[in-house]
Amino acid sequence: MTPILYGIPNCDTVKKARRWLDDHGVAHQFHDFRKDGLDPAKLQGWIDAIGWEKLLNKSGTTFRKLPDAQKDGLDAASAKALMLDQPAMIRRPVVEAAGALSVGFAADDWQKRFA
Repeated sequence: MTPILYGIPNCDTVKKARRWLDDHGVAHQFHDFRKDGLDPAKLQGWIDAIGWEKLLNKSGTTFRKLPDAQKDGLDAASAKALMLDQPAMIRRPVVEAAGALSVGFAADDWQKRFA
């Protein structure tokens, strides 16, 4: 199965991840959240697999710009709604490969995973 990398193309971490995959000859598919959309069932599968807390990027500017009322008392349902409404709030990249799911980019981890 060809790995699928989900993200937005102008994200620096996504750029690093895509460059790493290219440099290491790992064929992959890129799915742009903004252009290609995000299926609610796909997001729910990620939430079920790794938890909304790991997916929601609370340190990003999109999240930080939210009113405090939206940030306070987050739960799985409200976090999912935020991520569907504004996919830039999803920590990136999300990678599906060989039946495993990961979030973020760390060259050492990827070296082991894709070796």
